This record gives sequence, structure tokens and C-alpha cells, in this order.
Amino acid sequence: MPSMNNIDRLKLSSAILSKARELGADAAGIADFNEVKECPSLSADFKIPQIEAGRREGSFETEEKLLPEDGKSVIVIAISHPEDKPELDWRYENYATQGNQRLIEINKNLIKWLKSNYKQIKTYHIPYFIEKGGIYLKDTAVMAGLGTIGRNNLLITPEYGPRVRLRAVVVNVELVSTGPLAFDPCAGCEGYCLRECPQGAFDEIIYSQAVMGQEFLPGRTGTYSRLKCNDQMERDKQAGKQKDERVLHKPTDEMVCLFKHCRNCEFSCPVGL
Repeated sequence: MPSMNNIDRLKLSSAILSKARELGADAAGIADFNEVKECPSLSADFKIPQIEAGRREGSFETEEKLLPEDGKSVIVIAISHPEDKPELDWRYENYATQGNQRLIEINKNLIKWLKSNYKQIKTYHIPYFIEKGGIYLKDTAVMAGLGTIGRNNLLITPEYGPRVRLRAVVVNVELVSTGPLAFDPCAGCEGYCLRECPQGAFDEIIYSQAVMGQEFLPGRTGTYSRLKCNDQMERDKQAGKQKDERVLHKPTDEMVCLFKHCRNCEFSCPVGL
């Protein structure tokens, strides 16, 4: 087994991305972990709650993020989530979505392959939620060259538009970054997504560069309201409970409540169609 110092980083990076796609990822890329830890969303994370606190008592709380200390690179994978496969995003009460389960399985198999072929590489399967030690996946995907952040505050990819789901693996070796990508489909767009939110999450400017202390803002122009978006998700959840739409969760053989969340800002985007 060759030492890490003797491994060609470019060949290793290429092999990892090829393997990720072989295992089921529709797209994959690599970002520098140090850059990810300084991403725009992380910088904003400590300021958004203060700005939104005046809009709602007990808004979003922030906490220290527990990230791998020896992480060097992030492998981010994506799967396509088209409109005709809504079940990938259906939320089963207390269980992960089908799409998330697929992503988890791809990453587990990728980690298994890395451990079998490169025993010196340490891997960290990063949780989805920030509060559980996750990273900002949309920012990471941008840094890895998978797409750009759109005016709907979603990752927009050239191939699939915003209709993708993401997960990541951190490794303790320096791989070759695959981004960012020179791609901006929102420039000159009529802003179809901005008109389709049932809660009007893009109707007003909430954040400014002066207050945020950074040029990159939520929704790009400071118009994205996380509070209103969360309101819609809570309404969707309550609607699911009221309907008592129970389905069989095959992995556990349990009948559980099914939640179907709003995706208007995804489906109205013409990119990738």
C-alpha cells in the first residue's frame, strides 16, 4: 500500500469522483474543507438570528459546530430529484426520506471503498443537520463546482436545476478541488421562483450587506425569509397530521405519518428541464 505522500492527488480525486458516480451519485465534486469552514452561510449563521429575532421571539439559535479537526477535503455528492419522483422527498414520521437514505447508502459504500483501497485515509460521513455537526451543503456544492446559489436561495445545477439532494464526506487528505463553476442562470431570468412561494418568502429585503457584513446574502439580494419558508414546512407537516395519511415504512415495517413539503420554488425554475 503506497504512502499518502506518494499518491497522485489528481488521480486519487478522479478515482473518488468516478466511484461516487458508479455507486449512484448523479453528480459529485470536491471542495477544500478549510474554505467550506469559512463559507458565506456560516458567516451569516451568527447574524441571521439577531436580524430575525425582532420578527419573531425565540427565532433561530446557533451553537458551536463540531467538525473534524483533521479534515482537509470534502467530497459532496448529489442525486437528481425530479418532479415525477416526489416520493424521494416524502418525510416519514421520525425517519429519513428515501432520497436521504439513498445518499447515505452511497456515502457508506464510498467510505467502504476508500478504506479498502486507501487505509491511510480517514473519512467522516457528515450528518445532514448543522446542529448535529453538519456543514452547509449548498455552499460546499458551489465550492465543489456543482452549481451556484440562485435567487431562490437553492443550489442551481446546470443538469438538474435546483432539483437535487446533497450529502458529504470529509477526508483527511488534500484532494484536487473541482470548483467553483462559472455559471449564473439567474442573470436575466424573470424570477419565476420568486413569485411561486405561498408564504411570500421573497417579497421583501430583510438583510443588507452593511448589517450582514458580507456581500453574499440570503437569496443573493437579501430577500429570502427563512422564517416564512419554515412556516410553510410546518404547515405542510400539520396538514399531513390532519390528513393522517399513513403509509408503510418498509425498512421498519411500521405504518407512519407521511409529510409532503412544498417545492414550488424548485418546480418553477426552468433550469435543467
